[in-house]
Amino acid sequence: QVQLVESGGGLVQPGGSLRLSCAASGSFFSINVMGWYRQAPGKQRELVARIASGGITNYADSVKGRFTISRAKNTVYLQMNSLKPEDTAIYYCNADWRKAIGLPTMSSWGQGTQVTVSS
Repeated sequence: QVQLVESGGGLVQPGGSLRLSCAASGSFFSINVMGWYRQAPGKQRELVARIASGGITNYADSVKGRFTISRAKNTVYLQMNSLKPEDTAIYYCNADWRKAIGLPTMSSWGQGTQVTVSS
């Protein structure tokens, strides 16, 4: 099983920046994709950004040019700049991993970290 622990959320003014971190631990053979999702009150959870083990990234249109996802081994980061009130949400870390070669891909979620953008 893979455990994900997020950190870095908080309250920031519009136009400000925050950096989220998510560290994976546990017993696994490989982690293929790590990503960030968010869920605002009354809305469905949505993809923010994700990064594959080879470094390929993709972003939601709403955050392109403002957010940057990066990865160092089994830790994923989300640098968020030019934050807007509509970025307010709980941000969840996600990882797709395998326990061993040939076994199916599993998915784990972190507990979430609150990001609030408000003046």
